Amino acid sequence: MTSTTPVTPDIRLVVLDMAGTTVADGGLVERAFAAAAELGVEPGSAEHAEHLAYVRATMGESKISVFRHLFGDEDRARRANTAFEKAYGDLVDAGLVAPVPGAREAIEELTGSGRTVVLTTGFARVTQDAVLAALGWRDLVPLTLCPADAGGRGRPYPDMVLEAFVRTRAAEDVRQVAVAGDTSYDVLSGVRAGAGLVAGVRTGAHGDAEFTAAGATHVLDSVAGLPALLAGAR
Repeated sequence: MTSTTPVTPDIRLVVLDMAGTTVADGGLVERAFAAAAELGVEPGSAEHAEHLAYVRATMGESKISVFRHLFGDEDRARRANTAFEKAYGDLVDAGLVAPVPGAREAIEELTGSGRTVVLTTGFARVTQDAVLAALGWRDLVPLTLCPADAGGRGRPYPDMVLEAFVRTRAAEDVRQVAVAGDTSYDVLSGVRAGAGLVAGVRTGAHGDAEFTAAGATHVLDSVAGLPALLAGAR
């Protein structure tokens, strides 16, 4: 664990990313992108390589936003996003997702300590629900959010974090919110929301350099270490 600032002692709300943070999907984002033939990009082409590089660099961002950038046309972006979400959902249905080791236990420990936990994603609601169902997590937390639940803007905007703050009423001040995720966009969304603790986790897309550049207050090997951090461990 790397720490750049003291732990905020009164965290009441914890906002956690899903894929790469609490959910291990074995690189299904890239597989879904490759499987979505409707995207109209020839596999193996220079354009495909450029697109895939952008997908990797923007892990954590709302997927429709990624496709808007790649295609520059709203209709094509929406068709591409639908194809992508279907391909990802098919892979989820095939049983290719699992909890990050210790993630469920960490969520239960955080909840047991009196904190409220919210799970967020850059995927569409239908895909988020499929992942939750596959893991048996439908009733694990009181609230799950996707970009559409927060006015359509996903990460790196702070909207989902602030939506969790408003809806749960678990905290009186945004500084009582902790945010954790495996991408720089997760971190940036927490920083922009004014969260008191923003942690990058090393189980997914990005690493320490990206987390530090985005303004993370802490870096953890895994979300499994978050309860101990909030309990005051350094």
